[in-house]
Amino acid sequence: MDQPARLRIDKWLFFARVLKSRTLAGKFVAGGNVRVNSEKIDQPSLAVKPGDVLTISLERRILVLKIVACGHRRGPAPEAQALYQDLTPAPTESEKIAAAGQREPGSGRPTKRDRRRIDKFLQPDADD
Repeated sequence: MDQPARLRIDKWLFFARVLKSRTLAGKFVAGGNVRVNSEKIDQPSLAVKPGDVLTISLERRILVLKIVACGHRRGPAPEAQALYQDLTPAPTESEKIAAAGQREPGSGRPTKRDRRRIDKFLQPDADD
């Protein structure tokens, strides 16, 4: 089966496993969180083609993806990763340092030991 030459942006985001559902993808695009070739879009019906560069602002990071193929279904992860080339720049030193003070989402409340480490990280010169 041949792949289409163009595909709706919401379908492509769903097929590439960037977002969990096509409905979420449509709302995400309508919210102005996606740029196609540096142009801000708000229409989930916009057709994208191979060669387009998407800038996607997720909650904690920004993805830059170049579309390689359109796809025809939401397949397994290796098939989805073949639809794009990741052009996201590596995090800078300041971003790595900022991320060091953050806990993993869903990891629960910090323990007493974790709180002491956080306090020590935030106030390294404080005496005990």
